[in-house]
Amino acid sequence: MKVLSLFDGMSCLQIALNNLGVDITEYYASEIDKHCIAVTKKNYQKTVFLGEISKINQDSLPSLPGDIDLLVGGSPCQGFSLLGNQLNLDDPRSALFFEFLRVLKEVKPKYFILENVRMKKEMEQFITNELGVEPIEINSALVSPQNRRRLYWTNIPNITQPKDKGIEGRSIFEDTSYEPATVRKAKVNQKHRQIVSPNGIKMPCLTASYYKGINADGRPGKAKPNNFGDYELGKIEMLSPVECERLQCVPDNYTEGVPKTYRYKMLGNGFTVSVIEHILSHIPNI
Repeated sequence: MKVLSLFDGMSCLQIALNNLGVDITEYYASEIDKHCIAVTKKNYQKTVFLGEISKINQDSLPSLPGDIDLLVGGSPCQGFSLLGNQLNLDDPRSALFFEFLRVLKEVKPKYFILENVRMKKEMEQFITNELGVEPIEINSALVSPQNRRRLYWTNIPNITQPKDKGIEGRSIFEDTSYEPATVRKAKVNQKHRQIVSPNGIKMPCLTASYYKGINADGRPGKAKPNNFGDYELGKIEMLSPVECERLQCVPDNYTEGVPKTYRYKMLGNGFTVSVIEHILSHIPNI
């Protein structure tokens, strides 16, 4: 299989393909973050890096149009996210969707996948109209320890919802004396923010801003059982990079070798590997 990965990040796509036993004859990656590139080079030395997406065209592509079997991208989502400022395509990061669309039309791959966050219906419909396929929403909770609802546009046929594996959030901990925890805003009858258990058995979604610390509302964390209740600094702890790798179904220490801040950022930006595996498994002969 010849693969072109746009916004490749730390190459979660290669992990998924490797887990499925796919023979990758050529893997081309568009990525500009030096830390992500370093992690990919450490784990997948044969990756061919093409630079930033805007410079990719028919002349620079190593394979002729029609030779690429799989094109995958998760264009920056911050402008689309329901939790952000919702600038949509006015946000230059989200406008990179048009670069994905341009490369898709030039490369003409057999199969493609575009991943992004849940967004306003009008923006979701706009992307659907441009790509010509309806998205499927999959919550990573079905195949991983975290809640992470994402949209996937793909021409891979007959995509279904994954079977629920029932993986608990606590399963990621290196120290089993901790419990899953997060911080929630105080209710009307409470004086302080609270350290509470996440809803259900899953951890909250890991995001790219996780490196900023554990003290913001709703971020995944861990606490000793006697530390639940009124919020106090130090009673709730950040997940380790390895625990975050496990949230995203990434092999332990895959991101080792770069500063911790960047490990958190690339993991928060990455795919949930098991979800991508599930989608890819529907390609005929895989």
